[in-house]
Amino acid sequence: MESSNDAIITNSLEGIITSWNKGAEQIYGYLAEETLGKNISILEPEDLKGEIKQLNDKIKQGKRVLHYETLRLKKDGTKINVSVALSPVFDIHGKLTAISVIARDITERKKAEEALCKSKEQYQTLFNSISEGFANCKAIYDEHGTLCDLLILDINPAGARILGNEREAQIGKTWREMCPDEKEHLFEAYQKVDQTGASIQFESFNNVTGRWYIAQVDRTKKGQFAIIFRDITEKKEAQEALAKIETARKKEIHHRIKNNLQVISSLLDLAAEKFRNKNYIDSDEVFEAFRESQNRVMSIAFIHKELHEGGGLNTLNFSLYLQKLAETLFQTYRVGHSGISLDLDLENDVFFDIDVAVPLGMIVNELVSNSFKYAFSGSNKGTIQIKLFSEEAKDELNNKEELTGKSTRYTLIVSDNGVGISENIDLESSSTLGLQLVSILVDQLDGRIELKSDNGTEFNIKLNIEEKEI
Repeated sequence: MESSNDAIITNSLEGIITSWNKGAEQIYGYLAEETLGKNISILEPEDLKGEIKQLNDKIKQGKRVLHYETLRLKKDGTKINVSVALSPVFDIHGKLTAISVIARDITERKKAEEALCKSKEQYQTLFNSISEGFANCKAIYDEHGTLCDLLILDINPAGARILGNEREAQIGKTWREMCPDEKEHLFEAYQKVDQTGASIQFESFNNVTGRWYIAQVDRTKKGQFAIIFRDITEKKEAQEALAKIETARKKEIHHRIKNNLQVISSLLDLAAEKFRNKNYIDSDEVFEAFRESQNRVMSIAFIHKELHEGGGLNTLNFSLYLQKLAETLFQTYRVGHSGISLDLDLENDVFFDIDVAVPLGMIVNELVSNSFKYAFSGSNKGTIQIKLFSEEAKDELNNKEELTGKSTRYTLIVSDNGVGISENIDLESSSTLGLQLVSILVDQLDGRIELKSDNGTEFNIKLNIEEKEI
């Protein structure tokens, strides 16, 4: 941020400046200590008072503000042209806390655009001296009437540098020759500009130079374009650096939560020891209560461990997590249950966000623990099975009608072939805390739970989960 030539400013929701980089000092003439704590409206010219508040209100309403061109005041009272982009700043809970402003001084470009209208001589001088790339191009259409390329009629020195070749070597060549990896949809956009006269702006990566640029395309006359473009590699690198910092911050949060939950688990273990060999207390019952609490904490800690170690920040591969959770539970209950086997049937690569993964993980923890405690009384042999699948994946061979909307219907089944329990049991008023907790968590996920006890016990849970990007 400090090395950027752009002004990068953060202001509170009330408009108070909270950060001010070197680029802002260079553009506006104020030192950081002169602006921090002041209202950002000090940068507004008198005839534009209230404009910054209007832009901030758009961000508060969830709208986007990109490449907005306006006037701003320098410390010495000089007006400058700037292009600003505003973006929201959220805290770890997703709450909007501040607004980030990136401003670029485009005074030089604006002056260049005005000068181009005055005279050919002035135009040529500026054409050769401005820091932004500028090219005049002619549309090339194929026999089907489709715009397939652009012929470079002229290009200024800055544009030649951005495209990575000498100016003389580019004039008379096609755009595809200079940018062989240019995306096809951009040529479709050029044709739309030629047909409608509406300008377009886009960002693109030049594989020849290994740098990013932003371009604006305007139709000067039918079949001919003026393309203004500039190098934005440093801006992209700054954005990537900020993204990496945010990623590291979230990973650190998950790491700390996981460590704190492990501390809680250890404290529960120490607390349980206080009740060992107390004649007036059923120590087995106490130890079981503490072990259940530890397992609940562990099921949550596992999620934050996966988020810290994995590539995602808010979503995790629930299939892999479920496998590790089940295996850990089996290790926990191994004593006295060595003949009990685990059968996992999990759809691959099911991704849930943390708001779904935590309660669903606790549900599996409670149901597997319940099977160990009650299903195999008097027996050391049996099987506990866990299934997880989406209905699309399960029914794709049956040509089932596709689900509408952006949610997916999932089924989680936890079953055992033990002694079974009554199907008439009311989970909400069950005498066991675990089953009450299962009922509460299923309701929290807006799911449905069915209990079957034909041959053992089966809990069938159906959920509609909103699809998440990973």
